[in-house]
Amino acid sequence: MPGGGDAAGERLRRWRLVLGGEGGDGTGYRLDGRDAGMDAALSALYGGGGGRKRAGERSAGLGGSAPSVARWLGDIRTYFPASVVQVMQRDAIDRLGLSTLLLEPEMLEAVEADVHLVGTLLSLNKAMPETTRETARAVVRKVVEQLEKRLATRTRATLTGALDRSARVSRPRHRDIDWDRTIRANLKNYLPEHGTVVPERLVGYGRASQSVKKDVILCIDQSGSMAASVVYASVFGAVLASMRSIATRLVVFDTAVVDLTDQLDDPVDVLFGTQLGGGTDINRALAYCQSKITRPADTVVVLISDLYEGGIRNEMLKRVAAMKAAGTQFVTLLALSDEGAPAYDHEHAAALAALGAPAFACTPDLFPEVMAAAIEKRPLPVP
Repeated sequence: MPGGGDAAGERLRRWRLVLGGEGGDGTGYRLDGRDAGMDAALSALYGGGGGRKRAGERSAGLGGSAPSVARWLGDIRTYFPASVVQVMQRDAIDRLGLSTLLLEPEMLEAVEADVHLVGTLLSLNKAMPETTRETARAVVRKVVEQLEKRLATRTRATLTGALDRSARVSRPRHRDIDWDRTIRANLKNYLPEHGTVVPERLVGYGRASQSVKKDVILCIDQSGSMAASVVYASVFGAVLASMRSIATRLVVFDTAVVDLTDQLDDPVDVLFGTQLGGGTDINRALAYCQSKITRPADTVVVLISDLYEGGIRNEMLKRVAAMKAAGTQFVTLLALSDEGAPAYDHEHAAALAALGAPAFACTPDLFPEVMAAAIEKRPLPVP
């Protein structure tokens, strides 16, 4: 039965594309034109031979050569929206083991760039030939710039407000008095016979606006499962570093600890300074961070990790307890991504929660609110 434009025909068309059969799917629907091209692109990834097999019998049919994969990448961008393209790209990398092909410039020029692709490229960083490196950096920079555009303005606005509120003082100098808040805070002292408010408590802002108000240390687990979190944390690190009232330090770790603070002006340099994969030694990373704290009461430490500790567990917990006892705000994020919490060590998460540092997954859109709460020393907005 040829394709039709009515509702029944559209349903058959959709079922035919889902089932991917050549007559054996039971629809009897014939694809042509754009639909045939779409079906071929799906068959190349999710099926094999002349048509995709049924669920449980599928075998991948996409060839492993760079030219054929590059053509396929172009086809799926023609037929599908960007969100679907990104899913199909991830499936191709996972199902067909195409990671090594991303080391070739023509492949990188064809892909739809997103956070997950950046994570894959970073995991291949050490194996990347010099001819591909500049193309890879261009792909990463494109994604980073998109993320900065999405996140930077709101982050700066949210944290600027939090910094101002945290800097309020109760005995401000005359020129630092916030008269609006002072009046509202003293309405109970209104004297109707005099038509005035007696300001028993003055509310104002400290004069810290010209100096650093808070120190923030981002401590990022760079094990393979944390790839998306590393990308987002690097972008946020660059945004925080651009704020003069926040002194930002960015530390990445596996079994070793690397301080990338001097590269924070360019998150692409930060990302290519990471090395995804390997073991994890959270205790060693926190020991380094602890050694860099000079103003505990004005410091926020953000640990981003799935908490699978390869170091000394008890020492790790003692360090967190010591930092908190000194007045440091400690935030534990199991992930900083849109995907939610990954697999993580529940025992360690419970132990941190018992210390007053609940561990939770955080989306990039929620991160500014989490940081604002930490800066103001109020309860974190745990999802």
